[in-house]
Amino acid sequence: MAKTKSAKAPGAAADTRPAVHPDLRPGQSIELLKELHILTRDGQLNQDSRRKLKQVYHLYQFIEPLLAEVLADGGDLTLADHGAGKSYLGFILYDLFLKAKDAGTIYGIETRKELVAHSRELAARLDFPRMKFLDVSVEESTASAEIPDRIDVVTALHACNTATDDAIQFALAKRARFVVLVPCCQAEVASVLRKNKNASFGLTPLSEIWRHPIHTREFGSQLTNVLRCLQLEAHGYQLTVTELVGWEHSMKNELIIARRTDAPRKNALERIEKILDELNLAELRSRFAC
Repeated sequence: MAKTKSAKAPGAAADTRPAVHPDLRPGQSIELLKELHILTRDGQLNQDSRRKLKQVYHLYQFIEPLLAEVLADGGDLTLADHGAGKSYLGFILYDLFLKAKDAGTIYGIETRKELVAHSRELAARLDFPRMKFLDVSVEESTASAEIPDRIDVVTALHACNTATDDAIQFALAKRARFVVLVPCCQAEVASVLRKNKNASFGLTPLSEIWRHPIHTREFGSQLTNVLRCLQLEAHGYQLTVTELVGWEHSMKNELIIARRTDAPRKNALERIEKILDELNLAELRSRFAC
C-alpha cells in the first residue's frame, strides 16, 4: 500500500526547522535572520550564512556585557548606532538582548532616508517598539530633541572615513558610558599626509614612512586610529583595542572599546599636539585636539 503524505501548510517547513536549528539561540526572530540574509529564504543555514551567524555572535559577545552592566546599575539603557545603514547591528542587539527585557531603547542614525524607512518598517513588522530611526547627520543628531541628553552606549560599525570621528564627538557630547568603534576607510589623514608630502620631507625623516602611496594609505589609517584613541583617553576613557576576529570578509578588523572613567590621561592631549606637529598635520588639530 502506498504511503500517504501528510498535508503541510505552505511554508510550514521553513517556519519550523530554524526554530530547532542547533546553531541558533533560543527565541531568535527567524524573520529578522532571513531579512539580514543570515538564514536562507527557506529558513536554512548554508556555509555562507553559517559564517555570517558566527560573525554576529562574535561581535555580540563584546557588546552584550556592556549593555548588561548598564542595566545592572538600575537605570534605563540607551544606545545610539551611527552610520547604521540597514541597522544590522541594532536589530541583532535588540533581538538577542533587549527584546526579552522591559527597558532599553536603540536609536539608529543614518542619513539615507530609504534605509531609515526600511528599518522603521521592519521594526514595526517585528514588533520591536523600542527601536527608533532618525534620518539625520551625526551633527544634527547631537542636538535632536528625539534623542536623550545622555546616551549610555555609542556604536559605529564600519562608519566610513570621518563618520567615526563624528560618532566620537557625539559620544563626548552625550557623556556616553561606553563607545564601541570598528573604524573604516580612514582617508582624511592620508589625504593630508599626501598633500603635505613634499614639505614633510624637509621637516622630518619620519616622512619616509608615507613616501610611497600604499604606505601613505596604510600609515594614514593606523595613525587615524591612534589619534582617536588618544582623543578618547584625553576625555577620560579607558581603552581596549583589539581585532574583531571573525569578520574575515573585511580588511577593517580593528575594534576599539572605550569605557568612561572620568580620569583623563594627563599627557594624551599633549601627545596629540606633538604627533600632529611632527608629522606636519597641524591642520587636523580641530578634529583631534579638542
